Amino acid sequence: MLAALLRRRYPLVLALAAACVASGQTFVSKHCLGCHGQQTKSGGIVLEGLELARAGANPAVWERVLRQVRSGNMPPAGLPRPDRAATDAFVRALESTLDRAAAASPDPGATAPHRLNRAEYGNAIRDLLGLDVDAGASLPVDESGNGFDNMAGVLSMSPALLERYLANARKLSRLAVGDMSRQPEEVRYGVQSRAQYREPDAEDLPLGARGGIVFRHWFPLDGEYEIAIRMLGGGEEGASAHRLKLPVTAGPHTVVAAFPAQSARAEIASPARRGAPATSSPERTPVEMDLRIDGTAVKRFQIARRGGDPLTGTVTVTGPFAPTGPGDTPSRARIFACRPVSAAEEEPCARRILGDLARRAFRRPVTDADVNPLAGFFSRERARGATFDLSIARGVEALLVSPDFLFRVETDPRGAKPGQPYRLRDSELASRLSFFLWSSIPDDPLAGAKLSDPGVRKAQISRMLADPKSDALIRDFGGQWLFLRTLANAKPDTGVFPGFDENLRRAFQRETELFLAAIVREDRSVLELLDADYTFVNQRLAAHYGIRGVQGLHFRKVAVRDGVRGGLLGQGSVLTVTSYPNRTSVVLRGKWVLENLLGTPPPPPPPDVPDLPAKGKDGRKLGMREAMEKHRTNQICASCHARMDPIGFALENFDGAGEWRGEDAGAPIDASGKLPGGREFAGPSGLKKLLAEAHRDEFVATVASKLLTYALGRGLEAKDQPEVRKIARKAAAESYRMSAFVEAVVESTSFQMRRAGTR
Repeated sequence: MLAALLRRRYPLVLALAAACVASGQTFVSKHCLGCHGQQTKSGGIVLEGLELARAGANPAVWERVLRQVRSGNMPPAGLPRPDRAATDAFVRALESTLDRAAAASPDPGATAPHRLNRAEYGNAIRDLLGLDVDAGASLPVDESGNGFDNMAGVLSMSPALLERYLANARKLSRLAVGDMSRQPEEVRYGVQSRAQYREPDAEDLPLGARGGIVFRHWFPLDGEYEIAIRMLGGGEEGASAHRLKLPVTAGPHTVVAAFPAQSARAEIASPARRGAPATSSPERTPVEMDLRIDGTAVKRFQIARRGGDPLTGTVTVTGPFAPTGPGDTPSRARIFACRPVSAAEEEPCARRILGDLARRAFRRPVTDADVNPLAGFFSRERARGATFDLSIARGVEALLVSPDFLFRVETDPRGAKPGQPYRLRDSELASRLSFFLWSSIPDDPLAGAKLSDPGVRKAQISRMLADPKSDALIRDFGGQWLFLRTLANAKPDTGVFPGFDENLRRAFQRETELFLAAIVREDRSVLELLDADYTFVNQRLAAHYGIRGVQGLHFRKVAVRDGVRGGLLGQGSVLTVTSYPNRTSVVLRGKWVLENLLGTPPPPPPPDVPDLPAKGKDGRKLGMREAMEKHRTNQICASCHARMDPIGFALENFDGAGEWRGEDAGAPIDASGKLPGGREFAGPSGLKKLLAEAHRDEFVATVASKLLTYALGRGLEAKDQPEVRKIARKAAAESYRMSAFVEAVVESTSFQMRRAGTR
């Protein structure tokens, strides 16, 4: 019926489509069957006997063909290549055929029960109980799949992990309600040596202060706490300590111990000075220090130092001593929606409290069957003589280990047939949306929204992106997509890269975080990730980059129009994580671009790949280009290196710690390159221009693919690729703005629907 209607109304369109398909079939016969026939079966792909007009019947094969032809990898180098017009026509015809087939028979894919990963768990605890603590820190690092650690298929549950959840539930539930029987505990913040010290963000320090430490601490009860401050001496060990006791109210407080402007040096110490022994007198001299809690000056005192710039080493908080009450904490305000004034009111009040918590924790409407077990824990604890508050804590403890909290589970509607696609309920869509943008549970406005209404969905997305909780999208999605999380483990050799230290590492990370935040918060084009004409630096990072006129610790937006530093490929974070400790890596950098920006990762290297030769036959140290040319004499390696190496060479002016250089091994750096398709470029500016212009579509498709993978919590299949293309097209129509990508992901069939019977 549909085909007949189309033939009557759109005969010309259908005729053109048929002609494109016929032309595409000719393309396959001419350029593909020689390697992908029944006899050759190169790469395990057989196209002989397959009709392009019925590509939808074999999406896995044809999507692979589409990816390889569009990227220029096929036909392989050395074989006759079609001209650009023929290639583009084939790609359009194949895309159109696959997309029509997907629209006619939508398949949203399978979803499995999804355990909260450690970031989602910590955020959910924060938003459920109002606890400003890192609840996920005690959990083991999650496995990753498809580049992200929120993939349902790899988030397993082990007996050891269950024990962690049980221990956390007991600790967190009592911390939230306030346990007056709590014994004093000691918590230490900071570092033990000057080499480890990292200056806090300027925004967190009083004006002009330096050498300090800033941390957020949850004081569990109203009471007295001891704070012990030890500063770093000129050498590796703490020089002295100062102890004081003071009353603090329960709840989260920001503590700052820093040296005021008149006690701190006017300039930022150089990297070499930070790690070097003090050259001043070894005798201890007094220096003033400020202690502040939530911005209020608590005490100014003198503390002894032994040479060097004054730096705070560790601050130890011990307590509470002689607690006076549980306090008026955000957690108690969040939990205790009612207070019983008689014994008869206790159970109804407890059921109300636990029911409200269960509704938010389980991310759906709750029934008596959900609340009764939690209320049972309350009643048994109360019968044993526990206070009302601690009995509530027992019910909260049970809630925090419930599978309904720890797992995201979507249930099929009654009567749904296995394999049948259906739209998610509003509550399930709210859960998907909140974990996508916030890595946490829905708040009340989202949970109560009629998300089946497109206008409501759009309004909620706008609100959620503007909320500070969307920092999770930057941190969890952006940090993993761009390998930013691995920066903490990067260990550049300071003997080779003397400009690197912990403050520079922190500056690298802060720059990229602020850059991503600008793209999201200001709703800018994602193409700026490639070629932005601005970045974010403080004095330390600006000096490393050779940017003049930047003073102080504060990060600020600066213009960079030299084609070098703008965009991700000029940022120290990316350049450092794609290098080895003692040298740059053409391969790592080229692979990073292919995988993370173009979506065409090379295959794993063959076993027993030899190391790069360090020297030539004459004993002379080889530059990177010479070493790679010798390495590529291995024909097995040459095909992949033909794609990776030119990209990596374009970034060779950046050393392993992101600093600009003109020479390598005493010879001028040649940053030119040529891709297998024939395109030539030189240096980072040439590479960025190539990516932003010739490979823009691949980059946009990669952003769409990565974002959809992260949003769904599963790897994408061939059946998802039409949705990826739809997301990319919708974003293109709105100038590639970040909100357009997010909205298109949420509007996709893959996000809004589920296939019944797929657990």
